[in-house]
Amino acid sequence: MKYRTKLFIQWFLGLIFKVKESFRGNIVFASKIVGGKRIMLGKKVYISENVRIISEKGGLIEIGDGSKIGAMSIIEDRGGFIKVGKKSFINSFSVLYGHGGLTIGDNVIMATGVTIIPANHKFEDLNIPIANQGENKKGVIIEDGVWIGAGVIILDGVTIGRGSVIGAGAVVTKNIPPMSIAMGVPARVTKNRQ
Repeated sequence: MKYRTKLFIQWFLGLIFKVKESFRGNIVFASKIVGGKRIMLGKKVYISENVRIISEKGGLIEIGDGSKIGAMSIIEDRGGFIKVGKKSFINSFSVLYGHGGLTIGDNVIMATGVTIIPANHKFEDLNIPIANQGENKKGVIIEDGVWIGAGVIILDGVTIGRGSVIGAGAVVTKNIPPMSIAMGVPARVTKNRQ
């Protein structure tokens, strides 16, 4: 019974959040919102259907003016933070975590199915299960005007420089300089846009 009560309270608080944001000019169709006091939306933010936005204790999620989150996406700070700039678009089926901190600049375009994980499991000690060894958390930074293609995976400790393009299906494990075009597994710079 306690679990059902918890779910009802989460649903009710999520409903209050949606109504409050609609009066501020935002459109929020998200199916699950947890931690509404730690979720801050700018003006004219659009959040599609079946999006999960979860902010855990100690965490923070900020979505800037005019930004959009596509259907079936998951936005979870996991006790860290996620900051999305102005007029950025996160397309459907994307997964953004904030363990070690995730900063997304202004005018960033993410195609469908992008996954960003700003943390990495430790696995050095062979006598301790990996799940019990903790995590490294360096964070991820995506600067202004970046275009990230469909199915891209961005891992912990990466900065993607301003105006860069990341090709579909790439796995980004190292920093990408500004105005670069990168693709592949692992992602490598193939061209400079300047």
